[in-house]
Amino acid sequence: MEKAKKYVLELISIKVLVVSILFVFCLFAFAYIADEAVFENENKFDSSVFSFFASFSTPGLVAVMKVFTFFGSVQFLVPAYIFLIGYFLMKKKYRYASDIAIIGVTSSAMMFWLKDLFHRERPMLPIIQGLSTYSFPSGHALSSFILCSIFIFIIRNGHWKPLYKWIVTILLLSFAITIGVSRIVLKVHYPTDVVASLCLGIAWVIFSLWLLKKINRKYMIRKDLSAAKPPM
Repeated sequence: MEKAKKYVLELISIKVLVVSILFVFCLFAFAYIADEAVFENENKFDSSVFSFFASFSTPGLVAVMKVFTFFGSVQFLVPAYIFLIGYFLMKKKYRYASDIAIIGVTSSAMMFWLKDLFHRERPMLPIIQGLSTYSFPSGHALSSFILCSIFIFIIRNGHWKPLYKWIVTILLLSFAITIGVSRIVLKVHYPTDVVASLCLGIAWVIFSLWLLKKINRKYMIRKDLSAAKPPM
């Protein structure tokens, strides 16, 4: 029994260490890209990636990417969040509903604040016209990754078989990355916008889940203490 407890604690410690390293690395990567691509205007990476996709870009690929890019738009994300929150409210899982709402609202607020902070203009000659917001970070890439991460969190805390959890996790991550790639193919974002957004999305999901878990734990402790108090 003691060996089992020790093994579990070691696994938890390793998991915390890996997640902490990933969080720091993603924050550093975002800051590095922001400095090099936005402030220093270093465009070698962006030019290389644009050239790579241009070499095999076809009308058919553009049409497919337009479909994928829709799933990172407000028109899809808002109903998706409303559906998720409504579903958990109906199931009386109020903590899940409130956590999803908080992550969705705060990530959107952060994204608009960063766009206004960096003031990066969009690429020249975009395939999709009429976009007026700034380019860095990519709202589609960031928001779709965070939504997919929420789905992954829900699924991994569910009762599915481990194999199914891994399959769906890989599919959702691939889906979010494809949405980010669609923004590059359609030339509405620089590749560095998308890569930085994915790094920021990972860091924000880790931070949000850690903070909300801590807050919920404190709430449950206070609730238990209140219930344990004898009536006056």
